[in-house]
Order: sequence, then C-alpha cells, then structure tokens
Amino acid sequence: RVSTDQSEYRVRGTVHAKVQVSQNGKPVPGAQVAFAAVDEGLLALRDNASWDLLGAMIHQRDWGVETSTAQSEIIGRRHYGRKAVAAGGGGGRGGVRELFDTLLIWQPRVVLDGNGEATIEVPLNDSLTSFRLVAIADASPQKFGTGSTSIRVSQDLQVLAGLPALVRDGDRFSAMLTLRNTTAKGMTIRASLQGTAQIGGANPASIPITLPARDVTLPAGAASAVNWAVEVPAQAVNLGWQAEAVEQGGGQAVDRVKLTQRVVAAVPLRVTQATLERIEGSFTMPVAAPVQALPASGVKAGGIVAAVQPRLGTALPGIRRFFETYPYSCLEQEFAKAVGLGDRTMWNDLSNRLPGYLDSDGLAAFFPPQPGDAAAGSDRLTAHLIAAADEAGFEIPPASRQRMLQGLQAFVTGRIERRLWAPAFARTRDLDVRKLAAIEALSRHQLAQPAMLGSINLAPNTWPTAAVIDWLRILKRVDGIAERAQRNAEAQQILRSRLTFAGTTLKFSTESTDGWWWLMDSADANAARLILAVVDEPGWKDELPRLVVGSLARQQRGAWATTTANVWGVLALEKFSARFETTAVAGRTEFSIAGAGLGAGLGVVAGSSPLSFDWSQQPAGGELRLPWPLDASEFRAEHRGAGKPWLTVQTLAAIPLKEPFKAGYSVTRSVRAIQRKTEGRWSRGDVMRVRLEIDAGSDMTWVVVSDPVPAGATVLGSGLGRDSAIASANASRDERREGSAWLAFEERSLEAYRAYHAFMPRGKHVIEYSLRLNNPGTFQLPPTRVEAMYAPETHGEAPNAAIEVGP
Repeated sequence: RVSTDQSEYRVRGTVHAKVQVSQNGKPVPGAQVAFAAVDEGLLALRDNASWDLLGAMIHQRDWGVETSTAQSEIIGRRHYGRKAVAAGGGGGRGGVRELFDTLLIWQPRVVLDGNGEATIEVPLNDSLTSFRLVAIADASPQKFGTGSTSIRVSQDLQVLAGLPALVRDGDRFSAMLTLRNTTAKGMTIRASLQGTAQIGGANPASIPITLPARDVTLPAGAASAVNWAVEVPAQAVNLGWQAEAVEQGGGQAVDRVKLTQRVVAAVPLRVTQATLERIEGSFTMPVAAPVQALPASGVKAGGIVAAVQPRLGTALPGIRRFFETYPYSCLEQEFAKAVGLGDRTMWNDLSNRLPGYLDSDGLAAFFPPQPGDAAAGSDRLTAHLIAAADEAGFEIPPASRQRMLQGLQAFVTGRIERRLWAPAFARTRDLDVRKLAAIEALSRHQLAQPAMLGSINLAPNTWPTAAVIDWLRILKRVDGIAERAQRNAEAQQILRSRLTFAGTTLKFSTESTDGWWWLMDSADANAARLILAVVDEPGWKDELPRLVVGSLARQQRGAWATTTANVWGVLALEKFSARFETTAVAGRTEFSIAGAGLGAGLGVVAGSSPLSFDWSQQPAGGELRLPWPLDASEFRAEHRGAGKPWLTVQTLAAIPLKEPFKAGYSVTRSVRAIQRKTEGRWSRGDVMRVRLEIDAGSDMTWVVVSDPVPAGATVLGSGLGRDSAIASANASRDERREGSAWLAFEERSLEAYRAYHAFMPRGKHVIEYSLRLNNPGTFQLPPTRVEAMYAPETHGEAPNAAIEVGP
C-alpha cells in the first residue's frame, strides 16, 4: 500500500509517501521494495507493465519454455522529447517553471522497518500534472506485490505552452499559450512571451525577440489561447522563451514558464571542400564562396573553419563534424558516434540500452527486435561491435558482452544460422568471410579455437581484403593453428601485393571487389584496419606514415564515407599518433585572408593583423571560424615555433537543392488530404497522406528513406496513447506499401519520418504515411532523401516546397 500526506500539491513541493508491505495484515520478513514516482502524462503514452510482478510471475502458462528480459521495459528505448532543462533563477521576479522531468525519483531498494513500513520524500518539479507513486515488493521465491497511488500538482493560474518543439530557420509559426484559471472566481490576466534567439555561425550572438503583451479575461474554471506570430531568424540554433501570466487588479495569481525550441536548418550547412595538411612554415589556398550559397547577415551562409591540433590522435574536425551531424540512428550508427567522438556519456547510455537490441541467441540487431522476431540479430554487426569496442577501450557491460560472445561462438560452430542477403558474385564466400570476422572478434577475448577454422576454406588469395586483415589478426592471437608462421607471412604478403598508390592516395588493387557494403565493409575501412593490424609490426614501420597519409587522402570533404570507416579511421589515427607523434607543438599559428575585405562582424580586412593561435594557452589545439570573404581571396596559415601542427580547413555553405538529384535512386513526393477543414488549403488539425515513390537502380542492403515533417506536425500510427485512435485508423486504413523491400524500422521523430530497410531490391517502391498538422504557420521543408547507408554514394534527393498551414 502506498499513501501520501495529501492528494494535491504545489510545484517544487515535497511529497511524504508512506509504503506498507504486509500479508494477511502482518509484516513480511525479508521483503524488498523498489519505488518510483513517474509523470502520468508519460504513462498515458504507454503504460509500464513491468510493475505488475504478481501478474508476470504467477499466470497461466502454455507448454514450452520461453526466456526474456524486462530490461527493455525498465530502461525504455523510446524518446519522448525534451522533458528537462537545467535549473536556473528567476531574475528576482519569483520562480520560473522549467524543470519538467518525467521521473521524479527512482529508488531500487527501500529499507523497511520492523512494521514493514517506510517513508519516502519525493521532491516535486515544475510540471502541472499528476504523478503516479509506485512501490514494487518481493519476498522469498513466491511473494510479489505492487501498490500505487496518484497525486496531483496544480496552481490557481496555469500557463501551458503550445510551441512546436522543433522549428527550422525561416519558419513563420504561431506561438500559442493556453491560460487556465482553476479557481472559482474570474481573473483578468496580462500574458507576455519574450524570447532570445541564439545565432551560430562565424559570428555567434543572442538576438532578443520582443512580442507585445496581451490582456485576457478568464471566467472561473475557464481556459483561453493566446497567439503571437514569430519568424525564426536565419542561422539560429535555438530559441529560448519565457512566458508569463500575471493576474491584474491586485490579484496574486502568477505563472512563469521557461522553455527552449530546437532550431534546425531548412537548408543545412554542408562541407563543400576540406583539406588536411601538416604546416611546415606556411600554407596557402584560394577561397571563394560558392555562387549558389544562400546569404546570411549580409554575407554567404557558412564560412571557413580552420582547426589546428598537435597530433592526429584525436577525432579530426571533419570526422567530428561528420558524427555530430549524422542523422541516422541504428545501433551501429549510435555506437559509431559514441566511439568516434570519444563520448563516454553517450556510450554509457547506449550500453544501458544494449540488452534491448540483442536477440534470443545474443546477437545484436540494428534495431530492437520486435516480438516474434527471435533471430533478428546479425553476426556481422555483433562481431563489429565487439572488435571496435575492444580496439577503442570502451567496455561493453559484462552481461551483454557474454551473451554476444556466446552468440558468435554458436554461429561459428554452426549451432545457429543467420542467412543474410549477398550479391550473386559473393554468395559462395560470404559465410567464410562472416565467420572470419566472428572468430577475429572472439580472439580478442581468448575464445577463438583453431577448430573453429575447420569449416572455412582457407584460401586468402580469393578473399576480400577485409577478410585477409581478419585472418592476419587471428593468426597473431590464436595458438595452435597449423603452419601459423608461414600463414602469417603469406597474409602479410597478400596485403602488400594489393597495395597501390595514386599519388599520395592509398588504393587496393582489388578495390573494385572489396566494397562488401552489405557487410559494412569498404576500401576506406580496410585502409584504417590495415594500419591497426600492422602498427606494431616491425616490418611495416617504415611504411606506416605513407599508409596513414594515403588513408587520409581517401577522405572526401574532411571525412570518410561511412560510419564504420570513420570509426576505424579514428582508432587507427589514435594508435599511430601514440606510437609515432612525440614532438610537442609550441609557438603561434597565424591565420589570415588576403586580397579582399571580409564579411561584417569579423573585424579583419585586407592588410590587417592576422588571427593568432597561441599554443601555450591551448596545447590541445582549437578551431576558428571565419566568414566568407566578399570576393575571391586567399587563405593563409603560418606556424611560428616548434613542431608541425596539423591544419584542417573546411569550407561550409548552405546550397539549396533546386532540381531532383539521382545517383542510383530517384524519389518523388506527393501529398493528398485525408481530413481537411477547408478545400484547397491546409489548416491546423488537418490530416494529410504523404506518398513517396522510389526507383532503385540496384539491389542494396540498409537503405533509409528520410522525409521531412513540418514543424509541430505529428506522424500518426505510433501506437502511443493520446494519438487519436479515430484519426490514426482513418489515416492508416488505406496507406499503401508497394515493392518487396524489407522494412526493418520506422522512426517518427519531430524532424522527419524515416523508414529503414534491411534490403531494397532494384525496381519501384512506394511508401505512404499520414501526419496531422498541429500548428499554424509557414514551414520550410528540406529535401527528401533516399540513401544506401553503407554505400552513401548511392542516393537520391528531391526538393520540397514550403507548406502553409492556416488556423
């Protein structure tokens, strides 16, 4: 039983909850209690069935044995939007509501007294909602129980914000506030909404957004909406708002709410060119803004980013930007971001969610397996995660790692089978290559045995380069392999024979057949993995610098093409740098642009003092961002001091797509009304059907279709509570799916609808989905994109016009 000292509270109050555990009116010896306080608005979206231990443990069971985990229910995989922000002050004007976390408290173990009771203090936040307080008890093998109660948090005057959580630069939207009077008397309210736009780019700034106050009369128990027209400034990265409602005429009721809108680019800044050089004295390059680039603040959007670092042993700026702006979110891609950026917080979050991605055999799946899909995991993905995490020194939680390793052992020994699609030319070798990758991952944990090679045709000359590299690493780690020394020498000779250079660019003679994209392999990744495989080999010492430079020369626009290649590239550069780069960098590095004036705000013009970077102040390096010059000019970097710093120069520009682009895919987007207030125009509350027609030029695995969603709109069909059942049913009744693509996962985010396909064959495909328009305004839409994620040069885009939504 859970009880509280009162049923209704004010914000920032404290609830004193009493938990009692008994059986037949008597305390239960040895009982343990877990306690949670959760926003019932979250539970309305999807209830938490894991609290019902009695129902889960004691129920009628069918014949058979089934194993499962409740971790996915406890931890959760669904993102419900931005629910919390850091605490702040009220500027001397009283409290501002800004803490909206959906979980108030979680205590996995509560100690009970001799009477089987405990008192728990629950600190409330700023949410005007109801919270469910739940206690889950268990004692001995057969005793389970759950108790709960609900409390309500309210106040006399309430401000409820209805602003879209995400907008795009250039959007014009209606900022809506709902004012609610919960008392038995009428009120006259003055409502205000004031904002601040944080501007990014070469000249970061904060721009105030001033809106006129509004007076509203609210009868007892009534609510009313107030609207302001807002246009999102160019180059804004977020909009911070403070809404205030104050009772007039001597009343005391007041409410203030602080919130932040995320702003994304309607035409995103993209790297148009990038170069990586080691400065020996000075470096120059011509620079000019692309003619098609959009303007911003009097100059072209974007600019020139110059970054210096003392060695290669950190993520290069181009790679860092690649990961920070990468839009897709399967397990491998989230793993790549965490490892590539060296982000331990991101890694810990992913590690906590990892059990939800493992299938019944312990193999990792790209997306959480759905009920009934017990064999959704991939041996190749599992081997990649284990190998890359080990190389990076990121520890997979022991329980998950053990299951993954057991799954790989079962796959290698033939106890389980995974049939993955492969092109016709590789089907006879595909299984051997996958087994080699699995054995290489097992060898990192001393679990590989020579007997595991018994089912593999050991003919490395016929293997793709990725498999030869795996074979070389297996030979280094596994004792007892017949003719181990000779095979090691043979593998190294095969790799040497495949190396070739086009200028400074590292190539492989077998490159045309090495791009096994369906296994996430590429020549870029092979170059990095080769460096990792031979970095400690004495016979390769003299060749390593050339291999590293040649691998870096494979980059396009500052990064390699795929997430896997960039992960292996970061790890290879770190290993090489730790071994070979020992000279410290000192002195100053100067940057300048000559020959023309710069855009407003930088304060640097032709002939003026250059920008200077002092290594004594920033020994780890740093980054400077310059706006585009007004005319064609020359960028110059000069190092004065010891060492040879690495310089990365990237040019960024926002170039709109004007015509459809086809490179292996073409996509056409159309919309029609499902539910419409006014014929010929869109209004708030209307439901539209989006139809995407895709023409695929070849068979491909892991293809994503990404279609932008207007700011504030909701993609229907999520299955969550509060999603109109009638609207969802009407909208989804005749949604069409044509073609034989294997849909693996649908992502309904605030920014886009994305459909991830494990396999998309050549031919025509149709995807339809429905969305509801929730906010009036004019909303910009980026291009619709289709992309093979592990062969991103194969993609297609189609531009989209802005959509106007009336009230």
